[in-house]
Amino acid sequence: MAVIKSETVTAKNKAGGKGEIYITHLLTQNEMEGQCGMFAKVVVPKNSSLGEHFHNGTTETYHILQGKALYTDNGEKYEVNPGDTTFCADGSMHAIENIGEEDLIFIALIINSPK
Repeated sequence: MAVIKSETVTAKNKAGGKGEIYITHLLTQNEMEGQCGMFAKVVVPKNSSLGEHFHNGTTETYHILQGKALYTDNGEKYEVNPGDTTFCADGSMHAIENIGEEDLIFIALIINSPK
């Protein structure tokens, strides 16, 4: 059994978003063995966002744990809440913005597309 020491990083205006977000990496690149780009817990404070960004060669899934968000998927906007899961396919764009009164918290998983 291995215990992973998580590291939290602060990202300001990530992908052109608003404010700061906090990313706690749950696995390192070593544990993911090149199959995943990221497995992390993400905290987006009130009035902050992760800007719209493109996935080329990867997919990304968000599983919402806490808060209320506006999720943008290739220009279409959806409200997401705890228990919702989003999926951004390879070749697509997405963004997420905290529109609630509490921190938005979600798990993010980036999977590398097969070559």
